[in-house]
Amino acid sequence: MLEVIQTYYKHFNKKYGYRRIRDNINKYTGKNHSENYIYRLMRAYNLKSIIRRKRPGFLKTKPEQVGQNILNREFSASNPNEKWLSDVTEFKYGYSGQKLYLCAILDVYDKSVVSYHIHHRNDNHLVFTTFNKAVKKNPGAQPMFHSDRGFQYTSRSFKNLLDKHNMVQSMSRVGKCIDNGPIENLWGIIKSEMYYLETFDSSEKLTKAIKDYIKFYNQERIQRKLKSHTPLEYRYMAI
Repeated sequence: MLEVIQTYYKHFNKKYGYRRIRDNINKYTGKNHSENYIYRLMRAYNLKSIIRRKRPGFLKTKPEQVGQNILNREFSASNPNEKWLSDVTEFKYGYSGQKLYLCAILDVYDKSVVSYHIHHRNDNHLVFTTFNKAVKKNPGAQPMFHSDRGFQYTSRSFKNLLDKHNMVQSMSRVGKCIDNGPIENLWGIIKSEMYYLETFDSSEKLTKAIKDYIKFYNQERIQRKLKSHTPLEYRYMAI
């Protein structure tokens, strides 16, 4: 059993603790090991997940168009494409601290990354491209669209884009990151399980790592809230 645990522990680059190790072993071996059993073995051989510390940040903006917090922290949905969350986060690379920006859209139903875009600038192109990718992949979708009050989301141009696709706009309150909790959690997962574990000396290396991780997150990373399915498995079952 220890050899099996070590195999999964190494496969996930020491990022998972006993709960996720147990979930993966049970799912892919057909066993039904208890959490305590896996915990005792991992503790005895000092196999621990890597812990990270979150550092929240805020961006002050002068909005053109402000939406109400219609989502109101209702982080559940009955069907895919019912509620989309979006946000932008930054990554640094190289010795001079150059930056890459990642924008993503997350579906509340299955926590899947519907679309994303990586860019050297945090601008309208970043957010608008991400939105257009999501619409192209999900033609006819009319979800509630929730975001923070970043300048891209509060622009009249973006509101016109939402109106064009008959989407209701919802926005977090000022300084309330928890109003957009699931996608904030996604940033924490990406950074703790990938970004903080490596050193990136080029934008090419960092871009590839982000793309590889999002593919892993959607297709391989099982979640308990999804009944031990990956986001895309859960999505396909619903569709």
